[in-house]
Amino acid sequence: MSSSTSTTGGTVSSTARHKTRLAVPSGTDSSSRSTYGSGSGGGALSSLGTVMSPAQYLARLVDVQQMDVQSALDQMRTLCTLSPQRVYKTSYYRKQTKNHWARDDPAFCFLQMVFLALASIAYCVAFREDSLVSSTIGFAIKSILINWFGLGILIASIGREFANRHLTVHQSSSHVRQGVEWLYAFDIHCNAFFPLFVALYGLQFFLLPIVLGKSLLSLVLANTLYAAAFSWYFYITHLGYRALPFLSSTEVFLFPIAGIMIVYLINLVGYPFGFGWNASRIMAHFYFD
Repeated sequence: MSSSTSTTGGTVSSTARHKTRLAVPSGTDSSSRSTYGSGSGGGALSSLGTVMSPAQYLARLVDVQQMDVQSALDQMRTLCTLSPQRVYKTSYYRKQTKNHWARDDPAFCFLQMVFLALASIAYCVAFREDSLVSSTIGFAIKSILINWFGLGILIASIGREFANRHLTVHQSSSHVRQGVEWLYAFDIHCNAFFPLFVALYGLQFFLLPIVLGKSLLSLVLANTLYAAAFSWYFYITHLGYRALPFLSSTEVFLFPIAGIMIVYLINLVGYPFGFGWNASRIMAHFYFD
């Protein structure tokens, strides 16, 4: 009898150890989706209101001392490497411990706004704007409120709606329906935007004397920079949705890259015929002319 009890206890202990082991799903493994979909409470449709209220989020946004700035910087550095998908592992662990995918620490957003403000000053100085203060404020408003925040809201809303309508894996009626949190969709935009910021606000700044020229070299360098930046944006967007185990066919978020390549080639081929467009010169005309 003692031998049987010992064997049973060992089996239970082994099973318990197996269950506590975390395995990050890739978004393509059907077994991961099935296991995760049956979790208690794991499938509820989430929103910002279920994570924290807007007032709480804004309160944390102005309380810098409560932010984990170092963690946000580490994630930003990871997004600029060849393994940006590692950032989304923290989202999976957050879901396991807090039952939501989105960040509840606004440090990442705060740092992006700070970097955009600093870049606005640098660009206005580089383009020798007559009124530095008003020009910086105007460029910062366009960069932060329109390019980052406004377009981010639009892209996150469209991506979330599309994923919830067309990419959600159908489960049996006994499973709680899962859906993409809006704030997580906005997190995906923020993640994808940072490498784009590094390329188009950082690297481009030091290449301005070259990319603003009218030569073929200037056009190729400028358009390659923009094509790479926006392609990386959509690649990281794809990784963000692929990390959710209840979504399928997330490769659809890679389709815009094909359009980017087509536009890139058209500009390259069209240059000898006088209709090649330099993306950096278009940017300078739009913001500073």
